[in-house]
Amino acid sequence: MSAPERIPPRSVTTAELLARGELKVRGRIREASNAVLYCSVSYEGREAFCVYKPIAGERPLWDFPDGTLAQREVAAYEVSEATGWGLVPTTVLRDGPYGEGMCQMWIEPSATEDGDGLLALVPGEEPAEGWKAVGFAEVGEGETALLVHADDTRLRRLAVLDAVINNADRKGGHLLPAQEGRLYGIDHGVTFNAENKLRTLLWGWAGEPLTDEAVEVLASLRDALAPGAPLATRLAELVTDAEIEATRARVEAMLTSGKHPEPSGDWPAIPWPPV
Repeated sequence: MSAPERIPPRSVTTAELLARGELKVRGRIREASNAVLYCSVSYEGREAFCVYKPIAGERPLWDFPDGTLAQREVAAYEVSEATGWGLVPTTVLRDGPYGEGMCQMWIEPSATEDGDGLLALVPGEEPAEGWKAVGFAEVGEGETALLVHADDTRLRRLAVLDAVINNADRKGGHLLPAQEGRLYGIDHGVTFNAENKLRTLLWGWAGEPLTDEAVEVLASLRDALAPGAPLATRLAELVTDAEIEATRARVEAMLTSGKHPEPSGDWPAIPWPPV
């Protein structure tokens, strides 16, 4: 008689781990404006660290409905996944020790790269080769310096994603260089507003032609956001119909112009503080 076939253990996906795993709070990230808890999560033999942001810990904002930031973080992840660029760590909405909230995979920073290599304040009026100018910043009494960011493919992709999701708070501290050359963006609670609120440090490509890759991704997003399409259906669980329609309009506007958007002038273009 032959031995019974051994079925290998099922591999737990990151999304399953975050959504179904047991959360244990290990500490709090105090510099955050809302409640951000550092947690461990375990499920069916797999363990990891994550960030848990309970809705109960969100501070009210004048321009976003109360209790919606966690859902917007998940929506940003869903759009990021639809681009194929994987710019946002795996993010789910789930119940936790302090009620429903956003749970996101913790990203260990790269040992060889940090955010200081992506943004800089430099003297002069023109950026050096390999850098893009954002604008001038006050650095002391009567002194200014040029704010620049790296002319980096990863940042350029993130600039496109931010324009799609209408990110109102792309700060330097929200850029996480990770292992194997990956770059992630985090903190997407103030996104998807129906009004134009794009505030970012990644204006270096403003008005420049989109890359062929970006045009291809935006065309794919246009299809994915069509009424009844899977991404549109998923976003309808997280943000309002008006906000989804505004997202469609932003994608269409970029495809029509073929360019990165420029500051509107109706809203501060740079977040404060910028880091």
